[in-house]
Amino acid sequence: MADMTLSEELQWRGFVNQSTFSDLTELDKQQWTFYHGFDASANSQTVGNLAAMMFDKVFMRHGHKAILLAGGATSLIGDPGGKDSERVLQDEQTIAHNVACAEEQLKKVFTGYDFTLVNNLDWTKDLRVMDFLRDIGKHFSMTPLVQRDYIAKRLGEGGAGISYTEFSYTLLQGMDFLHLFDKHGVTLQLGGADQWGNCLSGVDLIRRTRGKEAHVITLPLTINKATGKKFGKSEEGAVWLDSAKTTPYKFYQFWLNADDEGVEGYLKIFTELDKAKIDQVMHDFNQNRASRIAQKTLAYEITKLVHGQDQAEKQVHIAEAVTAQSLDSLNDAEVATLRREIPHATAAPGSTIADVLVAAGLASSKTEARRFIADNAVSINGQKTAKEQFEDGDFHNGRLLLRRGKAFKDSALVERS
Repeated sequence: MADMTLSEELQWRGFVNQSTFSDLTELDKQQWTFYHGFDASANSQTVGNLAAMMFDKVFMRHGHKAILLAGGATSLIGDPGGKDSERVLQDEQTIAHNVACAEEQLKKVFTGYDFTLVNNLDWTKDLRVMDFLRDIGKHFSMTPLVQRDYIAKRLGEGGAGISYTEFSYTLLQGMDFLHLFDKHGVTLQLGGADQWGNCLSGVDLIRRTRGKEAHVITLPLTINKATGKKFGKSEEGAVWLDSAKTTPYKFYQFWLNADDEGVEGYLKIFTELDKAKIDQVMHDFNQNRASRIAQKTLAYEITKLVHGQDQAEKQVHIAEAVTAQSLDSLNDAEVATLRREIPHATAAPGSTIADVLVAAGLASSKTEARRFIADNAVSINGQKTAKEQFEDGDFHNGRLLLRRGKAFKDSALVERS
């Protein structure tokens, strides 16, 4: 943002956790070449990784050079940070596939930005163990390594222990920083809060072997203020960037259901909207929270970024139709999406509504379904109903929306049989 320096924007967006800079404004005094590594232990990145990508984008918007690293080597080892026990090692073919997936997602999220993509397997696959021990291991003291939180926890009383394989992870990451310092002039590493110790390994290694200064900035973990849990973890698990793992519908709905307390922070972290735009959105939202304008803006912007504008507009249209409880405006493709994503049943004029409530999973029994109807808690296309059977006029274009209660999630698509 033209009205903010890099250090100001990082702090405004909440991207600064720890830093080796005594004064963050040092960032504003020169052009930096930075690197940020992305894990390849899964075949998709998550919204937690997306926060890291948006962190990188702030630097890139301010004209700094980005080296994005896919961890083809380090993912074969497994990062012990944040883990209470050893990871299950994955084979080389799996990691290679995951790296390819990560690279495609990085290219998509960073469309329009210049960056260099590297894979640390390229400079480690032919590394000889004696060279590693003499050239890298010699420069690390055991004392500070065993005192690092995640290692001390694993080694302490009640800990699961740690293998030499995972213990060596931090040396490999330090070697990555040194390699990129030598080859690309990288003097700054970005990482997550849980990577602070690993990032310092590279800073120390560059100082010891090259006599030069390098720096680190980590971003804090994004916490869901409503639940206190790591953001992006839902009841079903992680929220993925891959549409095969988290569909665009579920992805959009995840953001649409963001908590009121955290939505302003999410807008700053997960979108590229500037301060004036976010301030205006939050002003409008605080004037009428029932409008959920902040969540709608958030969901649209992030879905557009990850899945494209066409998909974002499609999800907006579907959500508006279901919220209004009128499916008349949906096209066949949008109806097909609903059929996959929300409870679905078939019925005909004369079918018993209680039976369909049970079939769609909106009631556990016919007795409960009848009680919902008697309590005026059931609606058809947005209209409360106390009748027992569907009528011909309930079906619009061969379909209707059945809802129990007020919640969006308690809706079912019913199609005429």
